[in-house]
Amino acid sequence: MTTADPSPTSASRQMGALDAFRDDRTYLGADHARNERRTWLVTAICAVTLLALLAGGVAFRSMALTASGLHMAAHVAALLVAAGAYALARRHAGNAAFAFGTGKLGYLAGFANAVVLAITAIIIGVESIHRLLNPEAVDYASALPLAAAGLVVTLVCVWLLKPAHSHAASHDPDGDLNIAAAHLHLAADAAVSAVALVAMLVGRELGWGFADPLAGLVGAGLVAHFAWRLLRRAGAALLDVNPSPALTAEVRQRLEAGGARVLDLHLWRLGPGHHAVIAVVAGHEEPQALRARLAGLPGLSHVTIECQGGGHDHGHHGHAH
Repeated sequence: MTTADPSPTSASRQMGALDAFRDDRTYLGADHARNERRTWLVTAICAVTLLALLAGGVAFRSMALTASGLHMAAHVAALLVAAGAYALARRHAGNAAFAFGTGKLGYLAGFANAVVLAITAIIIGVESIHRLLNPEAVDYASALPLAAAGLVVTLVCVWLLKPAHSHAASHDPDGDLNIAAAHLHLAADAAVSAVALVAMLVGRELGWGFADPLAGLVGAGLVAHFAWRLLRRAGAALLDVNPSPALTAEVRQRLEAGGARVLDLHLWRLGPGHHAVIAVVAGHEEPQALRARLAGLPGLSHVTIECQGGGHDHGHHGHAH
């Protein structure tokens, strides 16, 4: 049976010859610091834009500016969730209360932002249907410049939040879902803004009043699509769905290379670019020898192996780069 886990420091000393073990269980993404900085920067940009829109709405008594400001407030809230998750994950990375580190805080934030996106899609869809059934005159002269300015600001923020494609994270296709969620949130808004801008131009030039609410329905569909994709990805990580069948197959192949037989194998995600594996192996090899075969496998950061065979059971587990 698997024995109690030794302290990280003692495990490092015992197995240092096999792997580059480290003394912590920090499973943060390779681009964590970069993503955190950019998320706070975009939060600040959106907050300044929010204040400018609300101030303009009050000064010029413009409902359109006030509404845009309230819409921007939703972005600020979503970005604060993402930035807060980065800060908390970094601050508590060494907290022993988290059995497998704080790498999943970003997935929790991503799931929360996906839910917000889904709710946004519903609100946009309901309002668009209401406008189709009860048409209202659109002030194109005031709305077009505002829509264009909002789109420019959103596109800048989308560019700043574009997830990095570092070599360290290349073995994890999902990457950092926290920044991906914030990026999708703003990308969805940019898509809706672009569609709305085209619809307003068409409405002004051709007099098609239905173009504006119809564009809203199209935008709702795009936002719903983004939300569903993100909900599936973040939910799978939170529920420990096998993140990589290919990595699982590689682990099994390496463990069985010497004639051993894998009886049970579980792989799950610990954080961006980090995975853990638990394996029960039947054979006469020592856990250290089996574990050495997994050394250097990209994306594998924590290994627990239980050996059954030779009249005794013994196990070893630890964490590594």
